[in-house]
Amino acid sequence: MDRFDAMQAFVRVVETGSFTKAAETLHMSKTTVTQLVQQLETRLRVKLLNRTTRKVNVTADGLAYYERALRLLADLDDAETSLSSASAAPRGRLRVDVPSPLARHIIVPALPDFLARYPDIQLHLGVSDRPVDIIGENVDCVVRGGELADLSLMARRVADLELGVYAAPAYLAHAGRPAHPRDLEGTHHRVVGFLWARTGKALPYAMHRGDESVHVQGRYALAVDDGNAYLEAGLAGLGMLWLPEYMARGPLSRGELVRIFEDWQQEPMPLYVAFPPNRHVNAKLRVFIDWVVALMAGQAPPAARAG
Repeated sequence: MDRFDAMQAFVRVVETGSFTKAAETLHMSKTTVTQLVQQLETRLRVKLLNRTTRKVNVTADGLAYYERALRLLADLDDAETSLSSASAAPRGRLRVDVPSPLARHIIVPALPDFLARYPDIQLHLGVSDRPVDIIGENVDCVVRGGELADLSLMARRVADLELGVYAAPAYLAHAGRPAHPRDLEGTHHRVVGFLWARTGKALPYAMHRGDESVHVQGRYALAVDDGNAYLEAGLAGLGMLWLPEYMARGPLSRGELVRIFEDWQQEPMPLYVAFPPNRHVNAKLRVFIDWVVALMAGQAPPAARAG
């Protein structure tokens, strides 16, 4: 039995709650993972996991061993990355998931710089607006806008995204320019609805001007759950949009969008990099997070300068 492989297999089973999922993330067969955990239990002479047909639960002894195993695996990673060559050149596979508009407009265009700096990192980039099971899918980190729903995650706030309301000239030519945000609740105007992944619903937006505050959701004929589709629907004149500045910048400069309610403000949308609390922040994850922070500093104003 390879003790390192057995320890790693056990940790992944605990984190995913499944031998099958652990095998998938480790690129092993389920049989191999099962055998490694069984051999580990035999060696330690304790039961680490309780198995049923539906789920796997960690025992009290298993939980104590899991916590120590995490520290040992982290120490091993530190020992490897502390070598000068490893510290100078982070290497290995890095799994990241980012929202589709951020990938399209900011992350992917800037990736040649990141990969030139760190040629030994193999980046697996998931592009989606869906919730991601970071542990179950063995993702190293996610980049997400809005307040985080899972408070158990570790997170670093990397930007504050300025929001505005926009419409295509074709929409305004047809429907006219609304004078007040409440006009969007009437029958004459339409917005494009965005279905937030956490709720599956379109949520209202808080706007304020001086002492006046309103919450506006608007009426929509179309709601989508993808940021790029949301933007395209607005460009097609299907309704008004709430957009972060980085998404509106290009269409605004080309005359494809017009900003509405410029005298109204909204709270900036926070942008986070989040990762599991028990996941060691190794060299490759650390340099990616620092790169995203620096990248967003040039793309979005921090809260102190926003508004």
